[in-house]
Amino acid sequence: MPSLNFMTGEDPLSLDRIRSVLTRLEDTIIFSLIERAQFAHNPRMYQRGAFKELRDFGFQGSWLEWFLKEIETFHAKARRYQSPDEYPFSSDLPEPVLPPLDLPAILFPNKINANPSILSFYICAIVPRITRRATLSLSAKKRAQGIIGSEEYEDDGNYGSSATLDVEVLQSISKRVHYGKFVSEAKFTQNPAAFIPHIRSRNRKALEDLITKPEVERQLLVRLQKKATTYSEDVVSDSELPVEGKCSRKIDVDGVVDLYESYIIPLTKEVEVDYLLCRLDGLSEEEVDALSKSKGP
Repeated sequence: MPSLNFMTGEDPLSLDRIRSVLTRLEDTIIFSLIERAQFAHNPRMYQRGAFKELRDFGFQGSWLEWFLKEIETFHAKARRYQSPDEYPFSSDLPEPVLPPLDLPAILFPNKINANPSILSFYICAIVPRITRRATLSLSAKKRAQGIIGSEEYEDDGNYGSSATLDVEVLQSISKRVHYGKFVSEAKFTQNPAAFIPHIRSRNRKALEDLITKPEVERQLLVRLQKKATTYSEDVVSDSELPVEGKCSRKIDVDGVVDLYESYIIPLTKEVEVDYLLCRLDGLSEEEVDALSKSKGP
């Protein structure tokens, strides 16, 4: 398993390394989703201005946005966002307390940040689906207590625990999506001449075709289905293995696969293409011509 440490001297653009990192992130995302699925939807957390406690000290955003801002403020001071694979969801973060590391130049300078799209999709589509079982279980308990109607659904009050896990999921998805830049840079570096004409003509479809491997995507989804199925099973005892079709699951497995198939993979491709489209920015004609004639490493 390759190191995530960019200071080890390991080639950060090795496709084998990148694939291993993406595979490792699958585990992180699945486990984080399973943890978040323990709690109900709690939609109040995602509504801006819903908490008087936050409004009282001037914060007009949502509970989750406040959580992200507070956590990312500390992380920024610890220079997390100087790493080329880390991107914040918040703006106006403080400068690091520590001096910068002498990180190797890996990616071409760019301002691509897909986090606004990730946050929106997570709130609107992912959270309601993965928390459905916990929400339904909560409503049954409330009905048993005589609470009916709109008051019986969605909210269990675990705002701190839920937001902590939301942040973990969001940061993992963000890293996974933005690792598309590493994929694009690695493939561009291997064969610049194949990409440059399509970058110049702004041909998104041609660029996407160059970076897409349908068989790799198919294998990823099969692997993800197996992982999500295994990780979400409840084993009754050390000696008793789960029986297919007869065990309860901690999460909607199809929902996890659909998250990748319908959102994470397509958004990663968008990031990859957007990165390629800015890959020649600021280069002179002579520099571009030299790249066109190069044969990669």
